[in-house]
Amino acid sequence: MTMINFTQFRDFYQVAKNLNFTAAANELFISQPAVTAQVKLFEDYCKLKLFKKRGRKIYLTDEGKTLYNYAVKIFEYEREIESIIEDMRKLKRGTLRLGTTKTYARYFMPFLISRYHKSYPQIKIHLDEGSSLDMCNSLFSFKNELVIVARAIDNPDICFMPFSQEELIIILSPSHPLVKKKTISLKEIAREPIIMKENGSGTRKQVCELFAKNGLTPNILVETSNTEFIKQLVARKYGISFLVKAAVERELKERNLASVSIEGPKILLDVSIAYLKNCHFSPSAQTFMDILKKLTLKQRPNTGISSLKDMINVYNK
Repeated sequence: MTMINFTQFRDFYQVAKNLNFTAAANELFISQPAVTAQVKLFEDYCKLKLFKKRGRKIYLTDEGKTLYNYAVKIFEYEREIESIIEDMRKLKRGTLRLGTTKTYARYFMPFLISRYHKSYPQIKIHLDEGSSLDMCNSLFSFKNELVIVARAIDNPDICFMPFSQEELIIILSPSHPLVKKKTISLKEIAREPIIMKENGSGTRKQVCELFAKNGLTPNILVETSNTEFIKQLVARKYGISFLVKAAVERELKERNLASVSIEGPKILLDVSIAYLKNCHFSPSAQTFMDILKKLTLKQRPNTGISSLKDMINVYNK
C-alpha cells in the first residue's frame, strides 16, 4: 500500500472539520473545485466513502468519522511541532552542549553560565569537563558543540579561536627549601619530583615543551587529572607542580601553598574556543559564541580567569 498523500489528507480534515467544501477551501487558500478533487482522490486511495450528501449539506460516514478523529490528533501534533520549532528558533527551549577543562569548569564557567542563563533561562545547559584533548575529541562525536580548552592538538577539522591566556606557575609546599629563593631555574625544577597533569592536558603539553626546549626532562612522580589532589600532594611535600595561577589563588593567599618565580618570561597557556569547521551551530550555541566573542573583544592582552570573571560580573549587573 502506498503512503498517505498528506495534501489530500489535510483537505479531507478541513472539509470534515467544517462540513463544508467552500469553508475548507477558504482555510486552505485554494479553490473549492481543487478541494473537491483532492477529497475524491483521497476517497479513491482509501477505497471508502467518507462523506454523504443530503441537499446542500454534507455529513461524515462512520468511516469518515473514524479517520477524522485520527486527523484531529495528527494536526494537533502538527501545531505543537510548529510551536516547538518556533520556541527553538527564539531560544525558548533547547540544549547548549559545552565542554571545558576542569580548571575552567570550576573557576570560570559558573560565572559565564550564570550570564547566559540570565539571558536565556529556558535553555538547558549540559557542561562536560575533561582534558583539553578529550574535549577536542568530543567535538567529533557531536557530544559538545563548543569547547573552551588549551590547544592540546592541531587538527585541520577544528577551528581554534583565541580566547584568553592563563599564567602557569610553579607551586610548592610553604616549607620547601626552594621557597627561600627569589627565582629558580628550570634546571633546579628538573631535579625535583613533579606532580604532573594527565596526558591530553594543555598544561602538561606546555610544561613538557618548555623542558624539551631547554634540553631537560621533567622528573614525573605522579600524574593525575585531579587539580585538588595535586594541591594536596604538593602541600604534603610529595613534590612540586605547575598549575594555572587562578586555580591556586586561594591557597596562596591562605599560605597553604607557595610559589616562586621561574627565571625567564612568564609561562602563558593559550586558551581557545574550539569548534568543528563548517559545522552549523544550533541557536543556543550561536548565542553562547556571541557572548564569548564579546568577551574576547573586551579583553586586554594576557587576560586570565580573574579578569574574565570581573567582566562577566559587570555584564550581570
